[in-house]
Amino acid sequence: MPAVNAIGQAWTQLMDLLAKVISPDWGALVNLLPVFLAPLVGLFVFVVVVAWLAYGVRKPRARIRYAFGPRRAEIGPDGTALFPAGFPFDAAKALVYPAGEIRGDDGAPLTVTCPMCHVDRSAEISTCGSCGLVLRIQAPARIVGPAGPPPGGAAVA
Repeated sequence: MPAVNAIGQAWTQLMDLLAKVISPDWGALVNLLPVFLAPLVGLFVFVVVVAWLAYGVRKPRARIRYAFGPRRAEIGPDGTALFPAGFPFDAAKALVYPAGEIRGDDGAPLTVTCPMCHVDRSAEISTCGSCGLVLRIQAPARIVGPAGPPPGGAAVA
Protein backbone atom coordinates (compact mmCIF):
# COMPACT_ATOMS: atom_id res chain seq x y z
CA MET A 1 0.00 0.00 0.00
CA PRO A 2 2.80 2.45 0.58
CA ALA A 3 3.76 2.09 -3.09
CA VAL A 4 0.24 3.06 -4.11
CA ASN A 5 0.35 6.10 -1.81
CA ALA A 6 3.72 7.14 -3.30
CA ILE A 7 2.35 6.83 -6.82
CA GLY A 8 -0.77 8.74 -5.77
CA GLN A 9 1.30 11.54 -4.26
CA ALA A 10 3.51 11.74 -7.38
CA TRP A 11 0.36 11.85 -9.52
CA THR A 12 -1.12 14.60 -7.37
CA GLN A 13 2.08 16.66 -7.57
CA LEU A 14 2.21 16.21 -11.35
CA MET A 15 -1.43 17.34 -11.66
CA ASP A 16 -0.76 20.40 -9.44
CA LEU A 17 2.22 21.32 -11.62
CA LEU A 18 0.18 20.89 -14.82
CA ALA A 19 -2.65 22.96 -13.32
CA LYS A 20 -0.22 25.82 -12.71
CA VAL A 21 1.04 25.64 -16.31
CA ILE A 22 -2.33 25.11 -18.00
CA SER A 23 -4.31 27.63 -15.96
CA PRO A 24 -1.75 29.98 -14.37
CA ASP A 25 -2.35 32.71 -11.81
CA TRP A 26 -2.85 35.59 -14.22
CA GLY A 27 -2.53 38.25 -11.54
CA ALA A 28 0.97 37.07 -10.67
CA LEU A 29 1.97 36.90 -14.34
CA VAL A 30 0.70 40.43 -15.00
CA ASN A 31 2.77 41.63 -12.06
CA LEU A 32 5.84 40.04 -13.71
CA LEU A 33 5.36 41.94 -17.01
CA PRO A 34 7.54 44.92 -16.00
CA VAL A 35 10.35 42.52 -15.10
CA PHE A 36 10.32 41.12 -18.65
CA LEU A 37 9.50 44.34 -20.56
CA ALA A 38 11.99 46.69 -18.87
CA PRO A 39 15.08 44.94 -20.33
CA LEU A 40 13.48 44.84 -23.78
CA VAL A 41 12.68 48.57 -23.69
CA GLY A 42 16.20 49.31 -22.43
CA LEU A 43 17.69 47.21 -25.24
CA PHE A 44 15.53 49.03 -27.83
CA VAL A 45 16.60 52.45 -26.51
CA PHE A 46 20.25 51.36 -26.50
CA VAL A 47 20.06 50.15 -30.12
CA VAL A 48 18.36 53.39 -31.25
CA VAL A 49 20.97 55.56 -29.50
CA VAL A 50 23.88 53.54 -30.92
CA ALA A 51 22.39 53.68 -34.44
CA TRP A 52 21.84 57.44 -34.12
CA LEU A 53 25.42 57.99 -32.96
CA ALA A 54 26.80 55.74 -35.72
CA TYR A 55 24.89 57.70 -38.34
CA GLY A 56 26.09 60.98 -36.84
CA VAL A 57 29.69 59.83 -37.13
CA ARG A 58 29.42 58.30 -40.60
CA LYS A 59 26.94 60.62 -42.35
CA PRO A 60 28.14 62.29 -45.53
CA ARG A 61 29.24 65.87 -45.09
CA ALA A 62 29.83 68.56 -47.65
CA ARG A 63 33.51 69.14 -48.11
CA ILE A 64 33.54 72.58 -49.64
CA ARG A 65 36.59 74.69 -49.18
CA TYR A 66 36.66 78.19 -50.58
CA ALA A 67 39.96 79.88 -51.20
CA PHE A 68 39.37 83.60 -50.83
CA GLY A 69 42.06 85.96 -51.95
CA PRO A 70 44.74 85.67 -54.60
CA ARG A 71 47.24 82.81 -54.79
CA ARG A 72 50.55 82.44 -56.58
CA ALA A 73 50.39 81.05 -60.11
CA GLU A 74 52.16 77.79 -60.90
CA ILE A 75 55.53 78.12 -62.56
CA GLY A 76 56.16 76.18 -65.78
CA PRO A 77 59.36 74.34 -66.68
CA ASP A 78 60.60 77.35 -68.64
CA GLY A 79 60.12 79.67 -65.63
CA THR A 80 56.98 81.46 -66.83
CA ALA A 81 53.77 81.66 -64.83
CA LEU A 82 50.97 79.26 -65.83
CA PHE A 83 47.49 80.72 -65.38
CA PRO A 84 44.45 78.41 -65.29
CA ALA A 85 41.79 79.05 -67.94
CA GLY A 86 38.61 80.69 -66.68
CA PHE A 87 40.18 82.32 -63.60
CA PRO A 88 41.13 85.98 -63.43
CA PHE A 89 44.84 86.69 -63.05
CA ASP A 90 47.37 89.50 -62.81
CA ALA A 91 50.24 88.66 -65.15
CA ALA A 92 52.55 91.36 -63.74
CA LYS A 93 52.38 89.95 -60.20
CA ALA A 94 51.81 86.27 -61.22
CA LEU A 95 48.70 86.06 -59.00
CA VAL A 96 45.54 84.04 -59.69
CA TYR A 97 42.37 85.51 -58.19
CA PRO A 98 39.16 83.71 -57.17
CA ALA A 99 36.39 83.38 -59.75
CA GLY A 100 34.22 86.46 -60.13
CA GLU A 101 36.93 89.03 -59.38
CA ILE A 102 37.42 91.71 -62.04
CA ARG A 103 39.95 93.97 -60.31
CA GLY A 104 43.09 93.17 -58.36
CA ASP A 105 43.94 94.33 -54.84
CA ASP A 106 45.52 97.50 -56.25
CA GLY A 107 42.48 98.25 -58.47
CA ALA A 108 44.13 97.19 -61.73
CA PRO A 109 41.89 95.27 -64.17
CA LEU A 110 42.43 91.51 -64.29
CA THR A 111 42.77 89.24 -67.33
CA VAL A 112 40.96 85.94 -68.04
CA THR A 113 42.00 83.20 -70.46
CA CYS A 114 39.02 81.78 -72.37
CA PRO A 115 38.71 78.06 -71.53
CA MET A 116 37.48 77.29 -75.04
CA CYS A 117 39.84 79.13 -77.43
CA HIS A 118 42.60 80.14 -74.94
CA VAL A 119 42.54 83.83 -75.91
CA ASP A 120 43.22 86.37 -73.17
CA ARG A 121 40.63 89.09 -72.52
CA SER A 122 39.70 91.53 -69.77
CA ALA A 123 37.86 90.00 -66.79
CA GLU A 124 35.28 92.82 -67.01
CA ILE A 125 34.01 91.44 -70.34
CA SER A 126 31.78 88.37 -69.95
CA THR A 127 31.79 87.27 -73.64
CA CYS A 128 34.89 86.09 -75.47
CA GLY A 129 35.53 88.21 -78.58
CA SER A 130 37.12 85.27 -80.40
CA CYS A 131 34.76 82.32 -79.90
CA GLY A 132 31.68 83.97 -78.31
CA LEU A 133 31.77 81.90 -75.11
CA VAL A 134 29.81 83.61 -72.34
CA LEU A 135 31.77 83.13 -69.13
CA ARG A 136 30.04 84.58 -66.09
CA ILE A 137 31.56 82.98 -63.03
CA GLN A 138 30.29 84.47 -59.83
CA ALA A 139 32.19 84.42 -56.58
CA PRO A 140 30.82 81.96 -53.99
CA ALA A 141 28.31 83.53 -51.64
CA ARG A 142 29.41 84.27 -48.12
CA ILE A 143 26.72 83.63 -45.54
CA VAL A 144 26.96 86.03 -42.67
CA GLY A 145 24.68 85.60 -39.67
CA PRO A 146 23.95 87.98 -36.84
CA ALA A 147 26.40 88.03 -33.97
CA GLY A 148 23.63 87.81 -31.36
CA PRO A 149 19.94 88.34 -30.77
CA PRO A 150 18.28 91.44 -32.24
CA PRO A 151 18.09 94.58 -30.14
CA GLY A 152 15.26 94.22 -27.66
CA GLY A 153 15.75 90.50 -27.13
CA ALA A 154 14.30 87.41 -28.74
CA ALA A 155 10.74 88.70 -28.43
CA VAL A 156 11.37 91.14 -31.29
CA ALA A 157 12.40 88.35 -33.65
